[in-house]
Formats: sequence, structure tokens, C-alpha cells
Amino acid sequence: MRTAILIILIVFSMKNVNAQSKENSALILIETQNEWMHKDGKLYKALVKDKEMMHNSIANIEKALDYARKNNIAVIHVGLRFEKGYPELANGKSGLRKAIPNAGTFPINEFGSQFYDTVKPIPGEFVVTGRVGASGFTGSNLDVFLRNNKIENLFLVGYATHVCVESTLREAHEKGYNTYLISDGTSAFNRMQQGYVLSEVVHHFGEHLTTEEFMKN
Repeated sequence: MRTAILIILIVFSMKNVNAQSKENSALILIETQNEWMHKDGKLYKALVKDKEMMHNSIANIEKALDYARKNNIAVIHVGLRFEKGYPELANGKSGLRKAIPNAGTFPINEFGSQFYDTVKPIPGEFVVTGRVGASGFTGSNLDVFLRNNKIENLFLVGYATHVCVESTLREAHEKGYNTYLISDGTSAFNRMQQGYVLSEVVHHFGEHLTTEEFMKN
């Protein structure tokens, strides 16, 4: 009996995703930049331990992006880039505010901060500006763009699952958006981190689905 109820709930949940996936929806690409995705990126070389998971996520982001473009789903690129000397991070003493300047990642107008070639923006797609934190909303014009364009349903892909994707997911939920993490269109440093976010975190702030499920909507 319990199994039957669970199946009904899952089916209902997926129908609910299907019902709202295109209208008032956006595919949000988080840090789909060379630092993460290119073999010469600093973060790719230093932090990505599971290269297979990363390469699989790249292929799925490409699929999801192609689907969104062909089906009139808004596409939003949420990058990260800092001015020379990282003045935005105010000499941070801990966390990302310390780690990013120390690693020298995402310098403005340099290779690492450029969007990865296969998923870079095309005319008509919104490129978020002003972002200075882990969440795509921090300091940026993302929220005002979404509200002005009446976008309610957010499908997230990008990097890293347990850091900036999760931070964006949490804040999007708190701001009242319907949030969906495309699980195989994201990657953490390793599978343990990835699995923890999917099994223990996402359901508090939204739902997760695969690229194939996203493309069935």
C-alpha cells in the first residue's frame, strides 16, 4: 500500500513539473566557464576529482541548452568575474572570499572567466552582471530580470553542485521561485558531494530531475 502511494506521489510530482516547465520558465547556467569546464581551467585541474562526472555534466548541459533554445525556454548565464585585485571581496579572511583571490580564479576579461565555448551565450540570452557571491543572486541583477520577465520556474545546471549551485537553489527557494536542479547537468568535486546534495539537500528547497526528464517537458 505504501509503495503504491509513493508511486502515485512521484507521478503527480513529475506531472506538476511537466505542467509548468515551459511557460514562465528559465534554464540557468551557473559558472559554465573555463575555470570549471576547460582542461586548462584552474578549478578543473585543482578541484575536479571525478573527471567522468564533469565530462558527463558538460554533455548534458549542451543537450539541455539546445532543448531550451529550440523550445523557447529563457536561457540565463550566471557567470563569476572579479576586477583586478578582487576589491569586491574586501580582503576576505575565510571561505570563498579568501579562497578565490588566493587561487586567482575568475579574473575579469581573462581566459578563466570566459564562458566555455560550447555553451557560451548567443544574442537574446541574458547574461547576469554584478554577481559577487556564491549564490547567483548575490549582488546581481538576476532577481530583477526574473521578476520583470515573469519567470517563476528555474532549472539549474552548472558548478559546483555543493557550492554555487546549491547556494543559488536555496536563495531561489527563499525568494519564492519553483526550483529544479538538473542532477546530471551539474557536478561536484566528487560523487560523495554530489550524492549528498541530491539525497539530503535538494528536497528542502525544490526538486531534482535528469536532463532526459527536463527534455520531456
